[in-house]
Amino acid sequence: MLVAVALLVYGIDQLSKFLIVSSMTEGQQAAVLGPVLQFHFVKNSGAAFSIASGSTWIFSVVAAAVTIFIVWYARRIRSLAWGILFGMLLGGTTGNLTDRLLREPSFGLGHVVDFIQVWGFPAIFNVADSFIVASMGLFIILSLRGVRLDGKRAARTAES
Repeated sequence: MLVAVALLVYGIDQLSKFLIVSSMTEGQQAAVLGPVLQFHFVKNSGAAFSIASGSTWIFSVVAAAVTIFIVWYARRIRSLAWGILFGMLLGGTTGNLTDRLLREPSFGLGHVVDFIQVWGFPAIFNVADSFIVASMGLFIILSLRGVRLDGKRAARTAES
């Protein structure tokens, strides 16, 4: 499940970025649902909210490390929910890592294509970002519910 979800997320992310880059110019906006949802094509050299612009190589290294960790750790996951979570995280991470490695200005320093702008939200983001955030939401839910990587719930201890 992890691999299927990761491939699906990666494919949707890369296809959406390809469509934006091939049909819009940087800075261009297009209304999707009026002012509520717009496509606004920008290139981001930093992290979320363009934090640490100019430190792209650091994000490339971190994304590569996260990718390697997930691939290495994947064989321990026996839970469908955890498999989906790690698949969403892997697909999103590799989607943005692909941009950092293969887009301008150079290998490892590429700018990530962002284009989703939601009214009232202070950042422009992409499909990969959405799945990374959603995976963290699922992480919180599974952790609060005590679901372990094998799918079983952690035993609750009685407190005095």
